[in-house]
Amino acid sequence: MPKSQLLELYAHGLGVIDDARVEFGPRFNVITGETGAGKTLLLGALDLCLGGDGSTSRHAILDELRTAAVFVQRDGREVVVTREASSSGRLRSTVDGVTSSAEALRSLASELIVIHGQHDSLSLRHRAEVLRILDASGQVSTVELDSVRRSLHEALRLRDSLGGDQAKRQRELEFAEFQIGELEAAKITSPSELSDTLEQLTRLTELRDGQASLASVLEELDGEADSTVLARFARSIERLPGGNSYYNLRDSLRGALEQARDAVHELAALADPDALDPEAMHDLDGRVTVLQHIARKYGGTLETALATLDELHSLRQRIREEASRLIALDDEITQLELRDRALARAARRDREYAAVRLTEAVRAQLPRVALANASLRFAVDGDDGSDVQILFTPNPGQPEGPLQALASGGELSRVQLALSLETVHEDVVAVFDEVDAGIGGQVAQQIGECLRELGRQQQVLAVTHLASVAAKADHHFVIEKAVRDGITSTTVRAVQDDERVREIARMLAGDAITAQSRALALQLLETAR
Repeated sequence: MPKSQLLELYAHGLGVIDDARVEFGPRFNVITGETGAGKTLLLGALDLCLGGDGSTSRHAILDELRTAAVFVQRDGREVVVTREASSSGRLRSTVDGVTSSAEALRSLASELIVIHGQHDSLSLRHRAEVLRILDASGQVSTVELDSVRRSLHEALRLRDSLGGDQAKRQRELEFAEFQIGELEAAKITSPSELSDTLEQLTRLTELRDGQASLASVLEELDGEADSTVLARFARSIERLPGGNSYYNLRDSLRGALEQARDAVHELAALADPDALDPEAMHDLDGRVTVLQHIARKYGGTLETALATLDELHSLRQRIREEASRLIALDDEITQLELRDRALARAARRDREYAAVRLTEAVRAQLPRVALANASLRFAVDGDDGSDVQILFTPNPGQPEGPLQALASGGELSRVQLALSLETVHEDVVAVFDEVDAGIGGQVAQQIGECLRELGRQQQVLAVTHLASVAAKADHHFVIEKAVRDGITSTTVRAVQDDERVREIARMLAGDAITAQSRALALQLLETAR
């Protein structure tokens, strides 16, 4: 049993489809009807259920739209997906009755169904899908390569978190050593050393700059001349009258004179050239320069510079402790890279071989799907061969190019059919929208036979205008459009026995069904059994 099967499709309020419900059967299902009856519109309803935006229907959505699709999986579990739209046009999605998103529907759809339509995006347009098909056909396994690449990615990430490769780690260590040397060479004594040194230098600078003024003041206060301030002050005290009345005042003035002379002696000591050491001031100035440079470079203060030194010591210790571990990690990375290259080369060889075999097999199917003059091949590139594309040319003598660029919508669908015949997988439902467009006669019968053959492996749904294709189906559904009371509506129903004969005859001869067309219809149906 295929992994998934579409059991039922429901549409309401979509274009001319007022209310339609179709219960599909296993194997090959076909949908027919007159042009404009709404066959492709029905597939538009299916596309909506699978997360489409409604553009695939190419019809206006009515005020109230409801679509639903019921799938059954191999384990028997049913999956119900729905889309609804209000008059505002906003689409709402559910999966098994639980509100979901269009993206979730698209992800789920990839596991259930693939639609090959002339106007829709085909899976063959995506290189990842082409690669999956190629690997499946050639039984190419990249499990070990994928595992090695995951391990390599994790090892590289771990190495980066531990400081990068050996050269990077060495540069980091050397820079840390340089900064440690610079900070230790500064020999910072305390966080306040800069401010203390600046204060001392400022004081000495003020003393140096005040020497000239100080000498003049000293000379005026207590110089060699008799006219100095202190000499005149002493003489004035001596001229005070005698007597007890002046005794205390005289003693006070003499005390003031002695204090003044002591202060002058202190000033004289500051005026001593030997009290100022130019070399010491030069050293202080140089020290300030060094400390200011360190402070600016390492955070703005000596406190942050000292904290940085502690951090650098810790960093250096960590780098040294991790060195042995990183060396072992580097060796592991080297071995993983070697293994990665070897496995990648092997994967490319396997994919190149698979590409040759699949190319030959699909080419053999091209005449059966009305592409007798076309040619295609699977081209493999990349170190592991994962860069895969299908190169195509529709006619002999024309240059080949990417399939999605050179093939028309009908050609893309028929290429997918040819490819499906060689790479059948039972995982999903395959839907073909007018894969037989532009063909007829014996070729149309071949297309029908191909679809029937594919239906033996997976459920197939096809929209067709050709009786020879419809006759090959296991289940036949007709879409009919009618106008009642000025309102156009479309219905969908399954046809069997005589009704099916009449539909096949209509497809052969139009509405005027004749005995000959009925006989031919019976012949087509009998041949298809």
